[in-house]
Amino acid sequence: MTDPVRRAKVLVTGGAGYIGSHAVLALRDAGRLVVVIDDLSTGFRWSVPPDVPFALGDIADEALVRRLIAEHRVGAIMHFAGSIVVPESIENPLKYYLNNTAKSRALIAAAVAGGVRHFVFSSTAATYGAPDATPIAEDAPTRPINPYGQSKLMTETMLKDVAAAQDFNYCALRYFNVAGADPAGRSGQSTARATHLIKVAVEAACGRRDGVDVFGGDYPTLDGTCVRDYIHVSDLAVAHLGALDALIAAPSGSLILNCGYGRGFSVLEVLDAVDRVAGVRLRRSMAPPRPGDPAALVADNRRILARLAWRPAWDDLDTIVRHALEWERRDLLGHAS
Repeated sequence: MTDPVRRAKVLVTGGAGYIGSHAVLALRDAGRLVVVIDDLSTGFRWSVPPDVPFALGDIADEALVRRLIAEHRVGAIMHFAGSIVVPESIENPLKYYLNNTAKSRALIAAAVAGGVRHFVFSSTAATYGAPDATPIAEDAPTRPINPYGQSKLMTETMLKDVAAAQDFNYCALRYFNVAGADPAGRSGQSTARATHLIKVAVEAACGRRDGVDVFGGDYPTLDGTCVRDYIHVSDLAVAHLGALDALIAAPSGSLILNCGYGRGFSVLEVLDAVDRVAGVRLRRSMAPPRPGDPAALVADNRRILARLAWRPAWDDLDTIVRHALEWERRDLLGHAS
């Protein structure tokens, strides 16, 4: 990596949020320079280290983003800002097409105008919809079954078209289910009214919920509940660094990569893991399936392992649960307030 690239800052959008804050930590741990923009609608100012430049604002504010790019000599963007709750996207699709698509368009425009050449995008396995088979490879058909997935796929399309027209490349990282917390306890998931299973389950284990609703029990899976591929948030954060290095090394090429471990766990298996790690027995309540939830989403992760200098460090369900639980207990004591 050349010195000018190493000196250039990475603008992290949504860097005060759950995944974005872990990416900031990974960047700093690797000696990279970082600047964060976040509107704090779901993020927390305390999650950004005090020595990291922080701008309170909206990524759709092109003048603000262009100013940050110029002032901080930004050479790359990692884009995490957006809305992520599948059922909410079905109830309020326009929110998702605004936050995830229209605002991403404004951000990309500011990036191009500011001469930013590299863009790492927080995409999702929801772009695949209900896949024909699992594990899912990156060349599987993209047929989103909810506005969340569609809004992210539309941004991928914009990035592809811009990369074809400009001196610009991108990596779209299609996340599977993200969970856990920084092993050193520096950040974790503190989102209010979270809907992610492991977060909900550790809240219940800490007495913050009465129990856990299991949405659907007759899916075509081994125990009838949904199956997902869970990736540790810190492994995911490091994958973003690998993606950025790959873009810098091959500036004429772009990438679409699955981020998962290639193994799925059912809802009931996850709840059993929380019971095991927390030493409790969670109350389970069966509930109707949620609209927009496919039966199984498991990554074929061979491409990311082949294309990036990245190997998972925390590929173990009990470890993911333990880190999430440790963070929840800190949060309960006011560590993350």
